[in-house]
Amino acid sequence: MNARRVLRAAAMILVALALLACVGAFIGASMGLFTGKRPAGLGFADGRFKTPPAWTPNWVSSTVAQDDKHYIAPFDAGSDRAKAWAALGAAIESTPGATIVRRDPGYLHVEFASSVMGFVDDGEFQVDPGGKVIHVRSAARLGVRDFDVNRKRVERLRGALPRG
Repeated sequence: MNARRVLRAAAMILVALALLACVGAFIGASMGLFTGKRPAGLGFADGRFKTPPAWTPNWVSSTVAQDDKHYIAPFDAGSDRAKAWAALGAAIESTPGATIVRRDPGYLHVEFASSVMGFVDDGEFQVDPGGKVIHVRSAARLGVRDFDVNRKRVERLRGALPRG
């Protein structure tokens, strides 16, 4: 067998494996294999959100110690918290793949599903009763890395809030 035939066979095997991976991902996503289970114990208590394991880099929160991996600043609600809260709700509702799971006065739990694979992230938002901020937590349910999807989503939502 010459080198050209070996390379052609290897290329065909790689193409077949890539096609199988795509089909498997499509079938897995359509069956909901990438949604994960809704975490127990979500919510806001004693001024903070419950946080996932610290070693996983796939989440951000405004109620953890300031670090480069997990901390993200809370939203500035300005002088009109009700207006900021309404703007946040509208921004979430217009986000593709977002489903509000729980809506309490001053608290939201949102599931954000990715469009292609159906991965689900949990977002939580809490108006700080003592200040002029809205605390936020966003975390992937599955995997270790999220390629900064949660941080970028939070920053997009921050941009939808009124200034000042």
